[in-house]
Amino acid sequence: METRSLGVLGPVSALALGGGGIGAVWGETTREEGVATLREALDLGITVLDAAPGYNVCEALIGEAFAGRLPEGTLVTTKCGIGNVGPGGLYDRLRESLTRSLAAMRLDAVDLFFLHNPVTPALPLAVDEQRVLTHWHTGWKVLTEEVVPAFERLVAEGLTRHWGLTGVDVPRAIIDAVGREPRPAAIQAVTNLLDSAGGLTDEPTDAHPREVIAAAGRNGVGVMGIRAVQAGALTAGFDRELPSGHRDLADFDRASGFRDLCARWGEDPALVAHRYALGMAGVDTLVLGVKNRRELRAVVDACAAGPLEPERVAAVDASVTPSGGSGG
Repeated sequence: METRSLGVLGPVSALALGGGGIGAVWGETTREEGVATLREALDLGITVLDAAPGYNVCEALIGEAFAGRLPEGTLVTTKCGIGNVGPGGLYDRLRESLTRSLAAMRLDAVDLFFLHNPVTPALPLAVDEQRVLTHWHTGWKVLTEEVVPAFERLVAEGLTRHWGLTGVDVPRAIIDAVGREPRPAAIQAVTNLLDSAGGLTDEPTDAHPREVIAAAGRNGVGVMGIRAVQAGALTAGFDRELPSGHRDLADFDRASGFRDLCARWGEDPALVAHRYALGMAGVDTLVLGVKNRRELRAVVDACAAGPLEPERVAAVDASVTPSGGSGG
């Protein structure tokens, strides 16, 4: 499998296995299939496992699959979400979450520990930035004065090699964060042909993920691409029920022209979407949301052909309905 450099973490596989799929976030699967998928991912050359407590049983599955003896060169990430909180006690909260994750995965340390929610930029906020802020956004003052020092302390204690941020929602916040010291070792950024975070955000917003990715690259910050198929919106159909009005359903409608294009090519839209995301500039490793070995093999085999050819990228871009617009 192709390798790329994930910032200061060094060489990694171009594909990473996400914990959401094996944790049944993206449709039904079994514990046994999750364990088998983890083991096969490493056999296929994947060197990054992207976990989180919020991905149901995925951390326990990593512990069960490898019993704390991961092959040399395998990187493991986990996360903690804190949302919009006041000052005080964040080191204890982050450390408690991380130690629970380590116990579940039967590890002494992880390679990356992410803040698992968006952040707000420094004041003053623009009108469009104020519009998207929710209880799930961590304020800039809390981030810089408490979260980052807590992350640095956890690194010094040897519980994580590095720390990172979730790069969704208000783009200026992440662009500011990767441009200051101490900076994250990596960010997770939306990487799909719609440039959409979908249901990760409560309100529609211009996320500008490619600008965020470019800013990370300028500052030596690694990029883990997420949402290659935008939670199912870029597949032939959803594997789970969604409520009426859900943002992922709106993205599915926006992608109707993309599915028509894939049908003319005789291609599976999910596989085309993965190859498109793999070729997006600045992405160091693409996190897969597959939930079983069949899906894993299909994506790995498709991506072995490399990113989409430039003329196909242009055709895909032309097929997508702009957000808030029509046609295209």
